[in-house]
Amino acid sequence: MNKPCLIRYANLDDLNQLAPLFNAYRIFYEQDSNLQIAHDFLQQRLALNESVILLACDQAGKGLGFIQLYPSFCSISAARVWVLYDLFVETAARGLGVSRLLMEKARLHAKQTGAIRLDLSTAHSNQPAQALYESLGYQLDQTYRYYSLEI
Repeated sequence: MNKPCLIRYANLDDLNQLAPLFNAYRIFYEQDSNLQIAHDFLQQRLALNESVILLACDQAGKGLGFIQLYPSFCSISAARVWVLYDLFVETAARGLGVSRLLMEKARLHAKQTGAIRLDLSTAHSNQPAQALYESLGYQLDQTYRYYSLEI
């Protein structure tokens, strides 16, 4: 990265920076823009300690991107797992290494909390994300097929 970037744990005081980033993330995945939904969703996750959000900031403290992690468990291994559900970096900060720094902080968080792994998924068409994950050692699952049921 050309400029130093700080990766830190987000809290409720960061909602005004996080909500626009989360809104842009949702737009990337073809959702309608709705800053209020973005704000309220993140506020609930943080207030209820239901997720961990890592925020990347520039030297001035402006939010550049984020990762959201959800706690989970692996019954077979009887161990903690973190689900890396959201990764987003604003367009102007892409290609500067922000995603890589966020991913490293997520890995360290998982390790520090005793997790055995980080799980993630991405769109089949999101080749830049796939390239990043594979460059960091993530393995494409060849054993299990994942399913979802819309409720």
